[in-house]
Amino acid sequence: MREPAFWHRPPSWTSRFLMPLGALYGAVTARRMQRLGFDAGIPVLCVGNYHLGGAGKTPTVLALAKLLRDLGETPVVLSRGYGGKLRGPIMVDAQRHAAADVGDEPLMLARTVPVAVARDRIGGVALARSQGASVIVMDDGFQNPAIVKDGSLIVIDGSRGLGNACVFPAGPLRAPLDQQLDRTDALIVIGDGAAAGAVAAEVAARGRPVLSAHLKASDASVASLAGKRVLAFAGIGDPARFFRTLRANGIEVVAERAFADHHPFSIGEIETLIAEARRDGLTLVTTEKDLARLRSGEGLPSWAEDIVPFAVTLEFDDAAGLRKFVAERLFQVREKKFRRGN
Repeated sequence: MREPAFWHRPPSWTSRFLMPLGALYGAVTARRMQRLGFDAGIPVLCVGNYHLGGAGKTPTVLALAKLLRDLGETPVVLSRGYGGKLRGPIMVDAQRHAAADVGDEPLMLARTVPVAVARDRIGGVALARSQGASVIVMDDGFQNPAIVKDGSLIVIDGSRGLGNACVFPAGPLRAPLDQQLDRTDALIVIGDGAAAGAVAAEVAARGRPVLSAHLKASDASVASLAGKRVLAFAGIGDPARFFRTLRANGIEVVAERAFADHHPFSIGEIETLIAEARRDGLTLVTTEKDLARLRSGEGLPSWAEDIVPFAVTLEFDDAAGLRKFVAERLFQVREKKFRRGN
């Protein structure tokens, strides 16, 4: 979906008109979040956000998976597979599956870390454990009570924050903020900006860690676009952040094309973008997640080979702080499960 503009403005008559629906939706979601979930038997770390739309969960999942491997763990990502037709449980095969099968985010993640896709999350847990997982990393699902979460790391964009801080459909929040804060174990603020300041202060006041992080472009991606004029397009939660990241790395963005999150690009749309770029002497560039939606089981089709992916990773300002939080949480969870079993 494409986020309504009024979600990111001060409360307006539109949001006020929708607030009764938001109150009903929020009450149902808040009550649902209180249900007891299934204990996976191994630690489950959830990467989520408070609101609809993008905030940087995918690079956070990749960073967390790398950290877990550095700690000697065997992480498996569990995803619902949004946008894919396969219900699962199934392990994603980046060489065989397409985004239409398993979703763009799982397909992108599977190039780095094992990913299980399952609409039934309990079935997904069983599959992940059969693959030797010592830790399950849930990609989204913070508001879903099906699985007990042993640690919830919530991602928020420093520039966008929570928009008008109203509950859907009056605003972008998935549930009332207080109930979500109660279940937050750590907050990750991505990028600069003061829009997340109030939420960060509230999380810190509750004694939970607040970690700052920034998206870092890969040297290879920057080098491949050095001195070139580009046409950038993206169908992610916040396309503007992608365009800002390009410019922050010294890349000359001449034209921008923003699409809705998870937009299923047609061949015609891509051909139009390619033609526009060629006409104006521009290089066509997009995100790795967008490029994943163009791949088939046989790889990238010939008509999309001129598109340059721009790769980024998430770097934490206090990497030691994140490592300490994760290591301590894993120890606490395992100690608790051991005592319960004895």
